[in-house]
Amino acid sequence: MKRELACVLQASRDVMVGKLDGLPEYDRRRPLTPSGTNLLGLVKHLAGLEYGYLGEAFGRPPVERPSWFRDNPYDEIDIWATPDESSEYITGVYRQAWAHSDTTIAELDLDSPGHVAHWSEGQQHTTLGVLLIRMVAETSQHAGHADIIRELIDGEQHPAFPARWTTVQEAADHFRAR
Repeated sequence: MKRELACVLQASRDVMVGKLDGLPEYDRRRPLTPSGTNLLGLVKHLAGLEYGYLGEAFGRPPVERPSWFRDNPYDEIDIWATPDESSEYITGVYRQAWAHSDTTIAELDLDSPGHVAHWSEGQQHTTLGVLLIRMVAETSQHAGHADIIRELIDGEQHPAFPARWTTVQEAADHFRAR
C-alpha cells in the first residue's frame, strides 16, 4: 500500500512540474481564476505541504527553510510567486521537498505517529498513512487545477480528451433561459 501511494504521489508531482514546461515566466505566474490561482503558485503551495505533512509532522523540518515559510503557517505566502522567487528556485524547492518526503515515507511505517501543530486541538495527532493519503489527494487535486490552467493559457489538453467545446456548449444551450 505504501509503495502504491508513493507512486501515485510521484505521478501527480510529475504532472505539476510538467505543466510549467515550455511556458514563459509570465504565463507561469499570471492569475487565471478569480482567486488568483496560477501554475507556479500551485507548485509552491505543494512544496510547503510536503515539508509540513511529510516532514515537520514527523520531527523532520527542512534543512533549509523555503523563502516563503513563516512561523505561522497561515501567514505563509504560498499560493503565488513573488517577483524575487524564480521558477527555478520554486521548482528546486519542490524537488527538495519530494526527496525529503520520500525519505520520511521510506523510513516510517504507515501507522507511525505524526503531529500537525496547526490542526485543531484534539485533532493534531495522526499517522503517516493518513498524511500520505492527504498528500496524494492534495497533489492530485492541484494537478487537476494545473491541467485547467494550462488549457486556459495555451489550449493544451490532456491527450485523452479531444477538442469538444462546441458539442458541450450545444448541449448546455438546451437549458439556457429563454
